[in-house]
Amino acid sequence: MANKKNLPAPITILMMVIVIAAISTWLLPAGQYNKLFADNNQFFLVTSPSGPSKLPFSQKTLDSLGIKIPIQKFISGDIRKPVSIPGSYQKMKRSPQGFIKILEAPIKGIIDSIDIALFILVIGGFMFVFNETGAIVKGIEYISYAMKGREPLLIIMLVFIFSFLRATYGMEEEALVFYPALVPLFLAAGYDLLVPLAVIFGGTSVGGIAAITNPFTVIIASNAAGISWMDGLYERLLLWLFCTAAMMWYIVRYAAKVKKDPSASLVYKIDGTVKPTYSTSIQQHDRAPVLDIKTKCLLLIYLLTFMCMIIGIVFFNWWTIEMSALFLGSSILVAVITRMNEKKFVEEFVKGAENLLSVAFIIGVARGVTIVLNDGCVSDSILYYASSVVKHFSPVIFILGLLIFYLFFSLFISSSSGMAVLTMPVIGALAIIINIPGREIVNAYMYGMNLMFFLSPTSLLLPSLALVNVSYKTWARFISPILLALLFLSVLFLVFGINS
Repeated sequence: MANKKNLPAPITILMMVIVIAAISTWLLPAGQYNKLFADNNQFFLVTSPSGPSKLPFSQKTLDSLGIKIPIQKFISGDIRKPVSIPGSYQKMKRSPQGFIKILEAPIKGIIDSIDIALFILVIGGFMFVFNETGAIVKGIEYISYAMKGREPLLIIMLVFIFSFLRATYGMEEEALVFYPALVPLFLAAGYDLLVPLAVIFGGTSVGGIAAITNPFTVIIASNAAGISWMDGLYERLLLWLFCTAAMMWYIVRYAAKVKKDPSASLVYKIDGTVKPTYSTSIQQHDRAPVLDIKTKCLLLIYLLTFMCMIIGIVFFNWWTIEMSALFLGSSILVAVITRMNEKKFVEEFVKGAENLLSVAFIIGVARGVTIVLNDGCVSDSILYYASSVVKHFSPVIFILGLLIFYLFFSLFISSSSGMAVLTMPVIGALAIIINIPGREIVNAYMYGMNLMFFLSPTSLLLPSLALVNVSYKTWARFISPILLALLFLSVLFLVFGINS
């Protein structure tokens, strides 16, 4: 079948979004909220169009500004980004972004996200070095044989794990490392490329909708709104169980249909015969493959690397530098154990980085959208005028309007923590006026942002699509039915929440 892709490349789509964002800076009014952030925990620095000013580093300062965040959150480092000061919005002179700014945006975005981009490149190097040992292929062949006939159970287990990790500690970029391992496994089981994509990206995305203890969403947003993150925990836990179970059922159902009839694959129908950019061939065995000691040691290193990453993030506040160093160290350790030639090691590591270079570029270019809106001074204007409209609504209309607001606004600000500190102080103040529980404001923010992440070009969707070589059109066709069901569940929980 001929390839039927008809959508532009991911980077092209993002450049189109950057152009649209730039056009909006010519059409929308410019304005900004004053921003507050802690300067080395010695004093608060407030930035405004008239210039910066220093204020005492005290809870009294926060209270006087209407910012309902305990000062301890700044001391501990939980709040690291500038916080919008409620009631401080000011109109500004337009700062339209022209042709040169459009060209600069992806460059600035790559610079701004260079830590994540380098993390992706190091992951690519690690995977190629590890793949050179053959251990991952042997391990996948072993799992493939062990789970033969029980692939639906494997899907359920993996979706639960990815969803739980996103809901608890905020797994996002780290999930990209699992594609080279799981794509061959699911293809060998008779599924198409959508199944591993749905398990990894769908699993992590669904876990973010009703996060349990995710420090980058529910905890930061609750702190910024001036409430305890424990408020509404049971409601979110229940919704998380419902959403995760729905995603499990949907993927298992689709996978069974494809295995029974490969021509039913949406990948085949829309994209034609496509393959990932890396090797996915594994042998099928009539008897259980035997893993030698060396292979077991290498697989243990592989497993421990990811366990150390998770432990480091959860307990030691690791981020991209520490994680990159971990994968680099693991790559070197693998090379030493297998007695890999030094030139071969460098060659494979660089080849792996090259293989994920497009993914790293996509992440950086996506950040350029936010840069254009911020430099054009329209991000705060969108927030101000949207909040001005919804504050006159009834509680039910307000909370549903807020959900729609976050669905839309997350197209331009993909950072969940950045969205929280930008909007929660202002929206939280509106919630008090309308007498809406603060927990539902936080929930509307999480539900809206993470539902849109399933389709947003500024989320990790495009890098994920690039890793499995599936088109956006195919993914959108696949995910739309379950996404509507998840939206319906979210609306029910929000309406019930404000009336309970």
